[in-house]
Amino acid sequence: MRKIGLIGGLGPESTLDYYKGIISAFAAAGADYNYPEIFIHSLSLAPLMRRANAGQWDRVAEMLITSVRALHRAGAQFAAIASNTPHLAFEQVRARSPLPLISIVETTLDRALAMGLKRPGLLGTRLTMGSQLYQQCFAPRGMEVQVPPPEDQELIQKRLDTEIELGIFKDSTREELLKIVSRMKRRQGIDSVILGCTELPLILGRDELGLPFLNTASIHVAAIVDYCRR
Repeated sequence: MRKIGLIGGLGPESTLDYYKGIISAFAAAGADYNYPEIFIHSLSLAPLMRRANAGQWDRVAEMLITSVRALHRAGAQFAAIASNTPHLAFEQVRARSPLPLISIVETTLDRALAMGLKRPGLLGTRLTMGSQLYQQCFAPRGMEVQVPPPEDQELIQKRLDTEIELGIFKDSTREELLKIVSRMKRRQGIDSVILGCTELPLILGRDELGLPFLNTASIHVAAIVDYCRR
């Protein structure tokens, strides 16, 4: 088994979800407690997001590269960033990484292709929804990624900042998010939903409204486990 490196802390709740997901995958396969070695370098979310919100992606990339190098020194043989938004600097990091990196966007694309999707909706942080992160990856494969209107993007970001990132999960917030999805289905013709923030599956944990919900965290975990086992 290859030794796993995770860049975590972005935020902590999803990092816990990644760790549990990896361990559960090996347990489900009857690994008899033969779990992989996992190294986690947990970054502080606040300074990274300050740089990201200021558009300082070179500085974000430097933080992530420093983290990858720390994982490499610890003994990891490949790495993954346990969050969507930092993937806006992914190519900069991959170009300088001493380790192979597993992309959450690329692995989600593979799943969407296997499902035959054509018009997925994207929920995530304001930065992710306002970027072309998923569109640039999906469009060459014939998929049109749709995002909510600006006012809904603001609402999603507010709920992430004040509740979900802090481990607070309210039924009222879940209903708000589902109403956004319902409007996207009716107005934009989406055929699925990409949960493009790794905390969102913690509150939207199943398919809804007749649409498949793509849990990018669990898809990423499955790809990490697969690469670990090779």
